Amino acid sequence: MRLIMRKIYSIVPVIAVALAILFSCKPKPKEVTFIPEFSTFKEDSVKSEIPSGKREIFYGILTPVEVSTIFTRLGALYQPEILNDHDRGETYNSSAKAALNLGIYGVDLGYLKMFEMNGEMVQYMLVLRTLSNRLGIPAEYLMEPIEELESNMSDSDSVLAFVNTSYERIEEHLKQDGRQSTAGLIVLGGWIEALYIATELLLDDENPDPEIVERIAEQKYTLNTLLSFLKNYYDDPVVVYYTKKLKFLKKYFDKFDIYFRKGDLEIDRSKQVLKASGSEMTITLEILNDIKDYVGKMREETVGL
Repeated sequence: MRLIMRKIYSIVPVIAVALAILFSCKPKPKEVTFIPEFSTFKEDSVKSEIPSGKREIFYGILTPVEVSTIFTRLGALYQPEILNDHDRGETYNSSAKAALNLGIYGVDLGYLKMFEMNGEMVQYMLVLRTLSNRLGIPAEYLMEPIEELESNMSDSDSVLAFVNTSYERIEEHLKQDGRQSTAGLIVLGGWIEALYIATELLLDDENPDPEIVERIAEQKYTLNTLLSFLKNYYDDPVVVYYTKKLKFLKKYFDKFDIYFRKGDLEIDRSKQVLKASGSEMTITLEILNDIKDYVGKMREETVGL
């Protein structure tokens, strides 16, 4: 997915930290202090200018490997029922459904890799091959990693690396074939699945962990990037249809802000990541549940027949 995303030139602006100073008619100014709903700054870093230990925040579209890394860091539990059943792969007859679910199954494969479920990985690789064939993509793009997996079941890391290479070759093939919108739908399906898994498995509705809330909130950056990306393919009515849904979802993400401390934020454009020690967010439980519910509906429609 990197090959296409590297061509996105619009960089999502970053919100800087500031305290609002309001001036009224009274002689003394009134200072308003920002009180976040959630914060991932350590308590012992409150008085320090720049806390140590920065982490990376993706604002580009994630590959299956990057999704797997995030799930590993967050400590997701293995719940296979959350994934799109591999048996459904045979039922996606339209090119739009095949493309969307090619992205979904790619993320599911990353999830399975995290738990070293090699047998299940083979099944999902076969589904990816089926959907690729349906889209007129050369079979060898996915047959090579499948054969590698079957001959070396113990090394799932190398297999997933093959999958990433396969995705890059698939997207390059679609680009050369004049079917960039199909590649766009693959990216869209993967993003929907990643956010769906995060909100369903990791988000505690009653007592949410600030770091998990932060990861979900950060998707406002990726969503802006995704919308900018899909704008190039409005000649495809399916892209237009899903773009309208994403714009509706964006209304929820626009209801909150993410603040970084002054001097703490770095931007790495080559890797499409932000680097910071933490952040403070104005997102509320109500907004989180609205995002979770709407993403669940989008995902249900995407994997449905």
